[in-house]
Amino acid sequence: MQQILVVEDDPDIGQLVEMHLTESGYKVDRAMDGQTGLEKALDGDYSLVILDVMLPRMDGLEVCKHIRAEKKSLPILMLTSRSEEFDKVLGLELGADDYVTKPFSLRELMARVKAMIRRVNAVKEDSNEDSPAELSFSDLTINMEKRKVTRSGKVVELTAKEFDLLALFAQNPGRAYSRQELLDIVWGYHFDGYDHTVNSHINRLRGKVEENAAEPKYIKTVWGVGYRFVEPEEL
Repeated sequence: MQQILVVEDDPDIGQLVEMHLTESGYKVDRAMDGQTGLEKALDGDYSLVILDVMLPRMDGLEVCKHIRAEKKSLPILMLTSRSEEFDKVLGLELGADDYVTKPFSLRELMARVKAMIRRVNAVKEDSNEDSPAELSFSDLTINMEKRKVTRSGKVVELTAKEFDLLALFAQNPGRAYSRQELLDIVWGYHFDGYDHTVNSHINRLRGKVEENAAEPKYIKTVWGVGYRFVEPEEL
């Protein structure tokens, strides 16, 4: 049974989220402050962390940063009662994979939870069944089974979503994807108006896999469309 950690200081919201997750077949662990949530996230074996932004002892953005420093591929879904774009973008920059703004519908939250977990599982299965265990492009090597990336022999630390994006691109070199297509495929559900989610992840991914992010060698911008991965003959 997959286990989800819910870090939420509002007992009513936490209990409601736990109830719906449990009814959907997940095992749920809870924490009511940031410090405790961080300790649980680092010590436990979770499939997903649902993390509130406004928390006592340590805020969710700080918790997110610390989790990401230790567990690169653990999916993080952030909850925020703030409407400012700054908080959302900052959360993504710190390594969150997605966010939901309060007040949210439980139906939407559950859809995103299931989509995130389904996507992680699907990428693992696809890498084992349909693709080579390892892909190499010049100095960049992507090991699908280990979800490990190296550039010039050095390990590149990627978040879960960053790896999913890179894996999709690398398995389909030359194919141009719109931002909406990337949202649908990588995030696993359809929603509009969140281009900055893709842009933020692409920028961070380029910063890690490219020698010069300003002149990307691998992840190319297709003007008026979106992005594509370089074809082997271009390298």
